[in-house]
Parts: sequence; C-alpha cells; structure tokens
Amino acid sequence: MGKYAVFIWSSYGVSCAVLAGLVIATIAQLYRQRRLLRRLESGSIERP
Repeated sequence: MGKYAVFIWSSYGVSCAVLAGLVIATIAQLYRQRRLLRRLESGSIERP
C-alpha cells in the first residue's frame, strides 16, 4: 500500500464505524416500532 496505507486503513475504519452505527440505529428503530405497535394493539394509546 505504500505511502497511502494510513489513508486506506483510516477509510476502512470510518466505513466500518458508519456501517455499525447504521446497524445499531436500525435495530433500535425496530424495537421502538415493535413497542409502539404493541401499545397500539393493546389500545392503551390513540393513533396519531
């Protein structure tokens, strides 16, 4: 990789961090939506 190794490896690191963040955000949103759906189905809250 030569003199560009630092740039390449840091780019890989940033990409992995962004992908991990997207996965975590997606899973968190899934749990929020499931919780909201359970509350709506139980009738404890009104639909917006």
